[in-house]
Amino acid sequence: MAPTLTAEAFTKLLACLDPERERAGEKYEDLRRTLIKYFEWRGAPFPEDHADETLNRVARKLNEGVEVRNVNGYSYEVARRVCLEVWKGDDGRRAPLLEGRGQNTASPQATDAAMEREVLLECLEECLKRLPAESRALLVEYYQDEKRDRIDRRRVLAKALGLRREALANRAQRLRDKLEECVTRCSRRKPPI
Repeated sequence: MAPTLTAEAFTKLLACLDPERERAGEKYEDLRRTLIKYFEWRGAPFPEDHADETLNRVARKLNEGVEVRNVNGYSYEVARRVCLEVWKGDDGRRAPLLEGRGQNTASPQATDAAMEREVLLECLEECLKRLPAESRALLVEYYQDEKRDRIDRRRVLAKALGLRREALANRAQRLRDKLEECVTRCSRRKPPI
């Protein structure tokens, strides 16, 4: 069983997100929503639970004295590790999701599409690892949220980086193009799982 999260650890996490407690709470919720999307996109069961586990681990590390410059980027790395544990571990909660793999219950087209998706996700993970941490964090920040929240987040991100919004958009697009090229090259080399 995972260690429980203490109030002190949670307070340190909030303080790293923002010195003003109310804004820190908002940033915490934004980060949690982003992590939930991360786990949903990877097809992990119980994405909310995994997002909470990720944030708990980050908070515990901060409480242990680990110095973290970019909490969002660090959280992404922890989420990646949690996701790997979910798929590699003996977590009984994933059994319903995996039932039917290797069985003839799905159509060949669905099986092929699932295998292709697995290859693409594996390649995406590899390509993201090759990017500098700052670039990964920028992509995560830039593409999270939807509609008005996304616009507001991008405005804040541009200001934090000292860029005009157009320059930020160009930087994010260049990173996305680079990532897409890497994933395409990788997926051509890998046989389906």
